[in-house]
Amino acid sequence: MNRVPLLDLQAQYAPLREAIVQAVVGVCDSQRFILGPEVEALEQELAALVGVSHAIGVSSGSDALIASLMALDVGRGDEVVTSTYSFFATAGAIVRLGATPVLVDIDPVTYNLDPGAVAAAVTPRTKAIMPVHLYGLSADLDPLLAIARREGATVVEDACQAIGARYKDRVVGGIGTMGCFSFFPSKNLGAFGDGGLVTTDDAILAGTVRKLRNHGQGSTYVHDLVGGNFRLDALQAAVLRVKAPHLAAWSEARRRNAGRYRALFEAAGLGETVTLPVEPPGYLHIYNQFVIRAPRRDALRDHLTAAGIGTAIYYPIPFHLQTCFRDLGYARGAFPAAEAAAAETLALPIYGELTEAQQDSVVREIAAFYRS
Repeated sequence: MNRVPLLDLQAQYAPLREAIVQAVVGVCDSQRFILGPEVEALEQELAALVGVSHAIGVSSGSDALIASLMALDVGRGDEVVTSTYSFFATAGAIVRLGATPVLVDIDPVTYNLDPGAVAAAVTPRTKAIMPVHLYGLSADLDPLLAIARREGATVVEDACQAIGARYKDRVVGGIGTMGCFSFFPSKNLGAFGDGGLVTTDDAILAGTVRKLRNHGQGSTYVHDLVGGNFRLDALQAAVLRVKAPHLAAWSEARRRNAGRYRALFEAAGLGETVTLPVEPPGYLHIYNQFVIRAPRRDALRDHLTAAGIGTAIYYPIPFHLQTCFRDLGYARGAFPAAEAAAAETLALPIYGELTEAQQDSVVREIAAFYRS
């Protein structure tokens, strides 16, 4: 059996092992583990990558969302319009601050926020709009930015899955007022644990986030704000600095694999059966996930699992159907596009080191399932 894991981090790590070990040993020898020069250097390098004036390393993508909303003074009585279909932290960050997530449906083709639904959902209490660049594909930002300007709201980009993705020649995370990134190990740029980043061109907001990540300190033991412990460890920054120069090549490898999947699905005669991810004109998709829409999804997944092929469902329960958000008052059927995606989508292996033979196995098994 030709096993194909959903993600093979060992394949990425092996050629970088010596450089990563040296970087980690350097931090150990310095004994500077919290913030410091490694974090500062990473911030400068990633600010240049995103094309912003300020990048602030934080402890996770979830904390990047929380710190960004805190810097914007989002709190009780405020509303934040966002997708019902994303990783939990998108809505969780809003609720953690006492604000109300106003959920809207997705575009059924891109799985990203439907701008028309956002326009219908804003109210005088809307403080921010939070688009999610899901799976590595940018949301349609121009109409969302126009809505925000008209309503006096702020756009906070949840780019946690999309570092390096582009929207009309602009890098995501540098288009709205603030951008949020995750360095969870499965991301295109992954740390050896948790890590995150906040990006902005606003010097005041950047300064606020820098305080918030360190318990609101303006200087040692002088607390201008009530913040939290959102600091990025120097060890994680050192690892990310070794990996970051390879990001563009890794993302391009994922794009090549996506193109190969398209050819393989077409050659297998599955074009009318399985719906593949889209990449609209003017967008650059970095394929953090390669998500198909498939009839009899759960049975297909069982078949692939039995064949040794890793898959995942992102995400099986939209926010409006989560038990913890029951008080928001949404009912089943409120957001049909998201509910259909939750029932029909399946992520296939797409990591850059995936071989042609492994991709052949994936598509061959999918074809076998639908022909049986």
